[in-house]
Amino acid sequence: MAGKPGILTESPWKQIQGTYIVLAPWVVDTMYTASKMMSKLTSTKEEEERGSNNNSRDDDMRIYLIILPLLLWRIIHAQIWTSYARFRTAKAKNRIVDKPIEFEQVDRESNWDDNIILLGVIFYLGCKWVPVVAKENSPMPFWRTDGVIMTILIHIGPVEFLYYWLHRALHHHFLYSRYHSHHHSYIATEPITSVIHPFGELVSYFVLFFIPILTVIFTGTASIVAIVGYITYVDFMNYLGHCNFELVPSSVFRFFPFLKYLFYTPSFHSLHHTRFRTNYSLFMPIYDHIYGTMDSSSDELYRTSLRRSNEQTDVVHLTHPTTLDSIYHLHPGLASFASKPYNPSTTTEWYLIFAWPLTYMWAFLFGYISSFVVERNNFDGRLNLQTWVVPKYTYQYKLTSQRKKINELLEKAILEAEKAGVKVISLGLLNQASYDEELNKNGEIYIAKHPNLKIRVVDGSSLTVALVVNNITNIIPEGAKQVTMRGKFTKVAYTIALLLCQRGYQVIVPSKDEFEKLKWKLKTMIMDTASLTPDISSNSILSTTITHAHNQVWLVGDGFSDQNQRDASAGTFFIPFSQIPPWIGNFKNMRKDCVYFNSPAMTVPPAVENIHSCEDWLPRRIMSTARVAGIVHALENWNSHECGSNSPITLEDVEKVLTASLRHGFCIPYLIDQDISQSMPSEHTK
Repeated sequence: MAGKPGILTESPWKQIQGTYIVLAPWVVDTMYTASKMMSKLTSTKEEEERGSNNNSRDDDMRIYLIILPLLLWRIIHAQIWTSYARFRTAKAKNRIVDKPIEFEQVDRESNWDDNIILLGVIFYLGCKWVPVVAKENSPMPFWRTDGVIMTILIHIGPVEFLYYWLHRALHHHFLYSRYHSHHHSYIATEPITSVIHPFGELVSYFVLFFIPILTVIFTGTASIVAIVGYITYVDFMNYLGHCNFELVPSSVFRFFPFLKYLFYTPSFHSLHHTRFRTNYSLFMPIYDHIYGTMDSSSDELYRTSLRRSNEQTDVVHLTHPTTLDSIYHLHPGLASFASKPYNPSTTTEWYLIFAWPLTYMWAFLFGYISSFVVERNNFDGRLNLQTWVVPKYTYQYKLTSQRKKINELLEKAILEAEKAGVKVISLGLLNQASYDEELNKNGEIYIAKHPNLKIRVVDGSSLTVALVVNNITNIIPEGAKQVTMRGKFTKVAYTIALLLCQRGYQVIVPSKDEFEKLKWKLKTMIMDTASLTPDISSNSILSTTITHAHNQVWLVGDGFSDQNQRDASAGTFFIPFSQIPPWIGNFKNMRKDCVYFNSPAMTVPPAVENIHSCEDWLPRRIMSTARVAGIVHALENWNSHECGSNSPITLEDVEKVLTASLRHGFCIPYLIDQDISQSMPSEHTK
């Protein structure tokens, strides 16, 4: 918001829950009108003749019926630019401004579709209340040459000229402090930044951009191409100028030098956002040349941006989508959606229902592509971080038929990162095969197959152990020393059990088979660790009952079922030791009388920049242990892998990685499921 908000700063529908409901009556009327027209087209010839007096009104409705498709196209157009820009800036090639984007900017730009709603209101009211307009252009043709030429000339002349002087006026301190400063709140821009303005300022732009549209309408020269094409052109150029990477090739201006006066570039407009008092033009720099406001460094920044190559990446984190809808939660997906934690059990967005063809199209395309970059971060200027997505969903990791393909994708990603000079690659979610160690044995098969790898493979298991044990020791009331372990046991689970037994906790294992494995593992680990005494193994207990104390703590991993959850007593703390909490997308109902912790993770320090999307279901600025461990591994320059189902996790490893993480500014949060915690006592959610 501007420093001194003026009148009409907020849109009239700001307080309405679900702003698109403003257009609902007209959308319903559009559908009703369309159904009437379809009925008439299928009626008999005699009925058509009897209704001939209404033909003109049916022709009028053709204008009315293109409004909804136009609004939908504008939404899709904006999303295409947003996704494309985020893909490009994640690689850093041709990037213009190196400033980060944070959650505050995403929140401020969440009303980017106000301009689409406003356009819909104006068009619908115009068609209903100004019938002479519809009559003059009935029926509206797809193309009229005179109307198209008129639209182009009016834009080049009056619109560009008037916008230039309006824009300069908006930079006067009186209007700037009340309106235009809102648009300049952040230097690093995204395509939708172009339409982020106070409502009053948005109205003034609409007055300008409607000059060509009203001209062709009132002169009877309107056509679908003239109106829809002009609006699309304005959107396209707006998004182009705010995408923060240069994509206009130099050959354009080399072969057509005059275009530098008629066509701006992203770097040209970027200078306006960094220097404020230059490059005021709308889309045509000619007016800055005429009135002496052209920034002298425009050409140099353009050339520099085009020459800029990909940055050297130090750390790569490998993740994957979970559910089919989770592709929209990835960083290049829906900006406001990605900026919030995603849990398929509780997160529902009504509009994703209409996106199912695109959702299944992505699922099909994922079968033919390799891993790709989706996010770029920076750690205090010392490390460049990237997140790569393996194009496989959670359910596919559990299919034997997909095992070979997934291993090929993971191996290819590791080798590509190695070739690119990446220091560390961390395996997130099921890429480390926490669900089925036979997939890749926590990454061990890649190390065995490529023993000379310079890149270090990290699964974050030591840090996971440290954080789970820390959660237990900080939440269990004094005097309560029992912990129940449920789900599939992994090397992480065995190490957690060892540490708890060492600290005097009783570890309860309901399964006899798992109990025997645990006893054997504990004995092996005790033999390998001189500081441990044999008597601690007596703290592991086999329980054949499911009766536990009110404050019983359950450590749960993959395979923990909905029925297991219902067996627990009221007040149970469920703490996952797996990368994916078992209840994410699996449980029908999560109990209101129990406390559910999130997967092991840490709060990132301010030194980690350009974070504006959530990592799966984790809250903002929270990273999974695998991702944090990879960063710490690179910061400490540790020259060893941390992966493999057979490689033990030593107590020294656990202490070393936790100490290093805290030293670099990462913090231990209390991560309780936010939806469930609302009904819990306040001391559980601190």
